[in-house]
Amino acid sequence: MKKTLVVMAAGIGSRFEGLKQIEPVGPSGEFIIDYSVHDAIRCGFNKIVFIIKEENYEIFKETIGKRMPDDIEIAYAFQKMDDLPIKVDLGGRVKPLGTGQAVYCARDYIEGNFAIMNADDFYGYGALKEISDFLDKELMNNVETYAIVSYKLKNTVTDNGSVKRGVCFEASGKLIDLDESIIEHINGKYIRKSIKTGLKEEISGDTNVSMNLLGFPKEFLNHLEEELIYFLKENEDNLETKEFLIPDVVGKLLEESKIKVELLETNENWYGVTYKEDKQIVVDAINKMIKDGIYGENLWKK
Repeated sequence: MKKTLVVMAAGIGSRFEGLKQIEPVGPSGEFIIDYSVHDAIRCGFNKIVFIIKEENYEIFKETIGKRMPDDIEIAYAFQKMDDLPIKVDLGGRVKPLGTGQAVYCARDYIEGNFAIMNADDFYGYGALKEISDFLDKELMNNVETYAIVSYKLKNTVTDNGSVKRGVCFEASGKLIDLDESIIEHINGKYIRKSIKTGLKEEISGDTNVSMNLLGFPKEFLNHLEEELIYFLKENEDNLETKEFLIPDVVGKLLEESKIKVELLETNENWYGVTYKEDKQIVVDAINKMIKDGIYGENLWKK
């Protein structure tokens, strides 16, 4: 049975000034994505779908693609502006429509229960094990139950600037709302501003936040297409700037009581290169994990 990991790698990090998904951080030229995919394979994922821009196909195939084990199925899905369920006028838009449309573009490659993650985030083995175990057990009997892995906010910030995180609101281990927010760590305080409402407030470093590590049954793709059609019609006059995001889709389905979302907590530390100054922090963290025996100096050595 296939268990698919969908890796969203189509975005170019403007704040990092380049294609940060393939910025070497490991001693043998590994990217952040190498470590997350390596951990996912250890957890039982046997198909990897990379969502990329078509013009980046060769560089992905010749780097991360070449390093994949022979027994793992690899597919590449291209996030194209016009890959939409209905015809619309996007005006002068130049950026992709967002993570929701990215996963829609991968629909033909997804087999079985699947998880999604960002290519430029280091998630940690424990987090990927949580989502893998969920896909193995919970979704066998309930195709309307999803899962999200939540991190402690204090484990996911950088001191080099603001970050975007989905603040998780929960009750009895279930997600009841997901509020995408801009968060800054200033003078020991965590200040968030809700993208949806504009609310600005101080929150605890122990607040649960999403890093876009979610698990779905394949049936989610039906909801995704329906919501994408609704989004395109609802925003037909300002599609140059609006984004269709996975957290917004999940939040809307929750609000309409169409799904339930299990909140899976992890104490793993997030690492990422949101800003150029973050790279050395990631390199140092990986070197420490290598010293501690978590990873080898050559991650994919056969």
